[in-house]
Amino acid sequence: MNTGSIYHGRSISQEEERLYHHLLHLVQTEPPHRLIERFRLLFIEGTGYPDPELQKTVDLLIQSPSAAQNFRFVLNRCCHILINRWQSRPHQYEKVAELISLFESKPNRPIAGDFSRSRLINRQRQITQAFQHTEQYLTLKRLSSVLLPELTPAESQPFGTLIRRYPYLYEHCLVTEGTPNVQKASIRQLQAERQKQFELDLSKYVTYQVRRASSNRVIHPVENPTLLDDRSLSSALHQFTGKIDGNYTCKDVAKRFSVHCQQAKSYKHFKADLYHYLTDAVNPAYGNRHFNQQLGQFLKQTYSESENQPLSDFLMTRTCSQLLNFLVIDSLQQPQHFVFIDLLSNLGATATTRLLLQIVLLCQRVKPYLEKRFSVLFHHYEGYSRDRVQWLVAAMENLQLALSTNFSDLNLCLVHQLVR
Repeated sequence: MNTGSIYHGRSISQEEERLYHHLLHLVQTEPPHRLIERFRLLFIEGTGYPDPELQKTVDLLIQSPSAAQNFRFVLNRCCHILINRWQSRPHQYEKVAELISLFESKPNRPIAGDFSRSRLINRQRQITQAFQHTEQYLTLKRLSSVLLPELTPAESQPFGTLIRRYPYLYEHCLVTEGTPNVQKASIRQLQAERQKQFELDLSKYVTYQVRRASSNRVIHPVENPTLLDDRSLSSALHQFTGKIDGNYTCKDVAKRFSVHCQQAKSYKHFKADLYHYLTDAVNPAYGNRHFNQQLGQFLKQTYSESENQPLSDFLMTRTCSQLLNFLVIDSLQQPQHFVFIDLLSNLGATATTRLLLQIVLLCQRVKPYLEKRFSVLFHHYEGYSRDRVQWLVAAMENLQLALSTNFSDLNLCLVHQLVR
């Protein structure tokens, strides 16, 4: 097999380049339904493709000794070539789901040809079927869920179907090894559009609630844009934007503490102050039972070898990121999240989210890290039915509100009127 270029650190053969150029040409000239049929014949069936030379190109890729490991990247990029075109046309979003669902279908064309050709078709079908068990396929499935119109949520649906509601998950859940740069850019654009739409919907809802409370006229109702009930939504907005500590908002408290940190004599003194900054946001009835002690022990052990050093941006960032591991979840390899569940069970989703928000407001560089922690939780539970993970739905909704009200251009004047 001839070597071509380098793509995402992986050598790309001339056969791959020929395949990609073929699809890039077709996606500009053929309608989606015809492309999907071509894709089915080329990859799912492995036989019957109208261009025999292109079929031979795929045959060469399948014959490669590394095909079992690397053909998933080929399939992933071929999917993205078509998706990139359709993703820019909302009326073709459903075609993305139709394309991805091909991998769940069984080949139905008889295998014809000599023994060598028959064996090659069988190998291709096995490798293509195995694609369903890869991270690349899972990411494509999520993308199709994000692009499909939102249906009325049902409690029996998988939790993963809610991903379109949480733009902060997109870059972490819709990108994987082998995702083309152009697709990453499309996902960032989609994320920005969905986030802006949520902020607009939230603004309209808050405006409606304020007008309804101050007017005797009948006002056309505006739907609550979250999965929280109206009272929980109002409470969350108050916690994340209102004055909760005398005359100070969460953002004010974080700014004051940030100024205080600049005067810390050492990293050890900073950790002691950070302990009080965080425990002040926790109900004492819960904190005094065991959480405060757990937190204190965790901070004591965090970079203990650096305690006599001055506080640096590096130590601040690493400490806050380690705190998010401790409070939410570490990784898929170490998915323990007992502390997070205990916080949610005792404080509720809003107060728990406020605690996380105080960390991110203090060190905004760890905002993507917090989003990544929630993407790990999403990955861990996406196959569960919604009714089994209502606690996680509430946490996801609260985080969407916390980030939207503190890290966007959302006009908070009306929000403040609502939460007084």
